[in-house]
Amino acid sequence: MRIVDIIQKKREKEILTDEEIRFLLENYQAGEVPDYQIASFLMAVYFNGMTTEELKVFTETMIDSGETIDFPGVEKFLIDKHSTGGVGDKTTIALAPIFGALGMGTAKLSGKGLGHTGGTIDKFESIKGFKFSNSKEELVKIVNETGTGLMGQADTIVPLDKKLYALRDVTATVSSIPLIASSIMSKKLAVHADAIILDVKVGSGAFMKNLTEARKLAQTMYDLGKAFDRNIVCMLTNMDEPLGNAVGNSLEIVEAVETLKGNGPEDFTYLVEVLGAQALILKGDVKTLEEGIERVKEVIEI
Repeated sequence: MRIVDIIQKKREKEILTDEEIRFLLENYQAGEVPDYQIASFLMAVYFNGMTTEELKVFTETMIDSGETIDFPGVEKFLIDKHSTGGVGDKTTIALAPIFGALGMGTAKLSGKGLGHTGGTIDKFESIKGFKFSNSKEELVKIVNETGTGLMGQADTIVPLDKKLYALRDVTATVSSIPLIASSIMSKKLAVHADAIILDVKVGSGAFMKNLTEARKLAQTMYDLGKAFDRNIVCMLTNMDEPLGNAVGNSLEIVEAVETLKGNGPEDFTYLVEVLGAQALILKGDVKTLEEGIERVKEVIEI
């Protein structure tokens, strides 16, 4: 099997076999395939895409490049809520305690240093002395004790994604929807959760600027999650304007806490209610969004 033949096959819009995809990625991780060949492959994917089956094997190989994290003994229903990000997006900060109050938990990798918006890790670390889990063992211990655990991106989790992203960044292939979907979902699938909620931001302040592209990304990630037999839902939410009133790491912490007290801005509060309701639907505690929203409102009002 030759790398050049795999590149040519994808260039000609042919479907790659499982063995070809694994051969390409495993040899690249091992340092036996040069960047220029993978760059050529990424550009072929950019123009020709991948089928769901190809993308499943591509993502599975990325997951297998590092550690995976499970939580044996945790009885709580674990939710992994992921947002594609935007200005003022402090949703995880408010949702994690709401999940806890509703008898659920959350366990996930969270972002750091995501440009001018900041990631969830940056926001929490604006609290003096606040420290995050930085190892698999520590995250498992915290989730076992509390049902809620967040960890920054670790080099041992999906390391191949980090290597591929660095190459995508300098080859103008970051915006490839299959590659975005695989990058996001590889990290979601490497850390066990009973359900995944994907909040795909769309608008002038988001990575996905229009509904057509946002729907394509959401559908691709949803199909990929289902291919792995995961309990998953995708939502498209507006990012034409900043979310809430506060922008900035420490200010967003304050606004998230105020929202938990019932004093949050209307748009942010509604998003938290809807995401919380979706979690309850996935768990099977409620059947309708309206019923779930009422449950979340009750928790906030207590």
